[in-house]
Amino acid sequence: MAHGRRIRVGGGRRPRAGIGLAIGLLMIALVATPSAVLAEEKATEVAKESGLGAAAAVSSLVYAPVKLIYATGGLMVGAVAWLFTAGDADVAEQILTRSLRGTYVITPEILLGEEPLEFVGHDGDGAASETDSISDEVDDSDYLDLGW
Repeated sequence: MAHGRRIRVGGGRRPRAGIGLAIGLLMIALVATPSAVLAEEKATEVAKESGLGAAAAVSSLVYAPVKLIYATGGLMVGAVAWLFTAGDADVAEQILTRSLRGTYVITPEILLGEEPLEFVGHDGDGAASETDSISDEVDDSDYLDLGW
């Protein structure tokens, strides 16, 4: 310390605006906190939702890699089909649509049955996949067109 002078850090005044802001935020947090009665009623719903979320996450850990392997295989088969059909995009598109589209992640809505699980994808125009609607009647002309 040169010449006996003291150096003040921060100007010597305490900021009162920071204390007021902290009190204001505390009041908002107390008012926004749900009451104990509402918390008890919602406890079972939260437990159910968290359980469904955990089940969906664990299911996705098994399902997602299988779907990715299927999609990758479909991508390769689609490319080979395109090559062997001399560039016929319709054939490749059918293979790619069925393998690449569909569900990749299991959600709680799927576990509850609110949304369908689509392993095999379908066209985006609203056409149902083979697993969505199975008809009792089989049209033999489809098999004849395929050469079977």
